[in-house]
Parts: sequence; structure tokens; C-alpha cells
Amino acid sequence: MRSLSERKAHAVARLEGDTNVWVATGSADGVPHMVPLSLAWDGTRVLVATPTDSPTVRNAAASGLVKAALDSADDVVLIDGTVDVVDFARADPAEAHAYVTRVGWNPADQDGDWSLLRIQPRTIRVWNGVAEIQGRTILRGGAWLD
Repeated sequence: MRSLSERKAHAVARLEGDTNVWVATGSADGVPHMVPLSLAWDGTRVLVATPTDSPTVRNAAASGLVKAALDSADDVVLIDGTVDVVDFARADPAEAHAYVTRVGWNPADQDGDWSLLRIQPRTIRVWNGVAEIQGRTILRGGAWLD
């Protein structure tokens, strides 16, 4: 079984290296919505972009909450977080540049309006198999556990 520091290092490596993240939101009347989006990790937050008229943006803007998961059921990284939604065209230039550089495409080059979602993890859980269920929380209340 991996130590807490090994789990954290692995999760951060995945956040830095994985290309996609599944983002789940819920509507005001409880309808779930989940989509895969291109992922950029800025060292503290998950950055994703999606069309402004999408259910993801509507739900995230209304609730301020998201759940996110990296692409593996065998190497789990689950994130519960708060989210800020900003117009991609008006996003902080450094954030927009970091996103474009990381994912390899620019939402500003696409048709329509796009939003940047800045997901601040409040809880991160990681595990590889049943043996790692215990001790799976590596970030709680927005702070890394040591």
C-alpha cells in the first residue's frame, strides 16, 4: 500500500500529465450532468473550458460546486471542489495562456462563447484497488494532509 506522500505525488503527476477530466455538476432541480473536458492543472486548481451555454457552465455557476474524476477506474483520483466560472475572453491572460499551452488548443479560436472553469479542490481521494480504500483522502478542507 502506498504512503500518503506517494499517493499525493502520484495524484499530482496525474493532474499534471493527464489530458482529460470528467466533470460532474447538478442542476437546481437535481439533474446530474457529466462531461469529459480537457484538463490543465496550475499547481493548485483544475482548469477546464467549455461552451458558455452548456449545462456544465449553468450548473457550476449556479451552485459553485463540481465533482471531477481522472480517466481510470483502476487508478482513482476523485476531486470535490468549488468552482469559479469566468468568460474565457476575459480570463486572466496567464491562466488562459497556461490552459492553451497545456491542452494544445484555444477556445478563443472556436465558434461561440466559452467559459473557463477554475476548480479549487476541497477534497481529493485517491486509491489503487480495495487495499487502498483506507487512507484514500489526501486533501481535506483544501489542505494537503501530511
